[in-house]
Amino acid sequence: MPFRWDNFAMKIVLAPDSFKESMSAPVAAAAMARGVRQVFPDAECLEVPMADGGEGTTEALLAGLGGQWREVATVNALGEPITARYGLTADGTAVIESAASNGLGLIPPERRNIMASNTVGVAALMRDAFDAGAQRLVMGLGGSATNDCGAGLLVGLGAKLLDAGGAEVAPLPAELDKVARIDLSGVDPRVAQVPVKLACDVTNPLLGPNGASAVFGPQKGATPELVQVLDAKLAVFADALEAATGLSLREHPGAGAAGGLGAAFLALRAQMNRGVALVVEASRLEEKLAGATLCFTGEGSLDEQTLSGKTPAGVAEAATKAGVPCVAFTGRLGPGAEKLVGNGFAAVVPILPGLSDLPTALAEGEANLERSVATAMRLLALSGAT
Repeated sequence: MPFRWDNFAMKIVLAPDSFKESMSAPVAAAAMARGVRQVFPDAECLEVPMADGGEGTTEALLAGLGGQWREVATVNALGEPITARYGLTADGTAVIESAASNGLGLIPPERRNIMASNTVGVAALMRDAFDAGAQRLVMGLGGSATNDCGAGLLVGLGAKLLDAGGAEVAPLPAELDKVARIDLSGVDPRVAQVPVKLACDVTNPLLGPNGASAVFGPQKGATPELVQVLDAKLAVFADALEAATGLSLREHPGAGAAGGLGAAFLALRAQMNRGVALVVEASRLEEKLAGATLCFTGEGSLDEQTLSGKTPAGVAEAATKAGVPCVAFTGRLGPGAEKLVGNGFAAVVPILPGLSDLPTALAEGEANLERSVATAMRLLALSGAT
């Protein structure tokens, strides 16, 4: 006689990332829960939306931990007034995505200007978090329009950039090679009092062929010639930053993240973390996996690179540690996706019912995910698989 699942004792942890351009992580987790309850209406479903430090990190952590959005008057990468928001969780953690102020998506392609863009707007978000009584900060890096090595952030927090004659230098990439000294004495003292953890999914150094300018600059409009110019300017600024802090920054993994913003945060003694690991910790995913029957995760596309620090891999790692089978759902199976099975994943399930154009697949993602989870639950119930 086949094993029968206990509808009342079943506990399933639903920990997806966002399905880009289709649904956010909280929406995906809710769709999964509906799919489970189609088959097992009394199952305990723990929705734990996930992210890796980039877009959607704040929303995911607020959904998992509780808290509130806070709106702040700040500026975008070009210094234009905007209203940005960040999250303050119930336990006093401020969750800030740097791209909320310096993001590439905030500036139309025809107006982007990498040489005149900076990160000063990120400082306003941090200051507001300090004012709100945040006990710790989680700062997501990524999606930036900037390549200023965090010069704007430093100035926004009270630092001064000085040339050889002692005159102040504007915190713009075009001016960074004029910086001879950085005075950090005026930096907001709360920066040293409130721990800052960086959520980062890249390990690029600041300079060179794998650095901020070479790897990320072209995405922000830098020509091959301009990449060389930017790299040289960042090298001068890095000299001054290392002299001011006594730290070796330029080769540190992640220093090149967000156009070198990672280096500036490292100079302020922030801790660099693998993005998904930090979200796993902040969301208390391991605690929630205790005693679970299954764990479901997923995102828009899965392939061999998923195992290199992507959100589903981080979730699978935590599930494996807890002894819980992990199943991933996805809109697209890319090259090498078959390697995921047996490497932390019990199964990988595509959610599309058949051939579909991209706009339709994105529009119907939520319904497809719910149906696929329900189908998986029916198959599990029939087979008695664990």
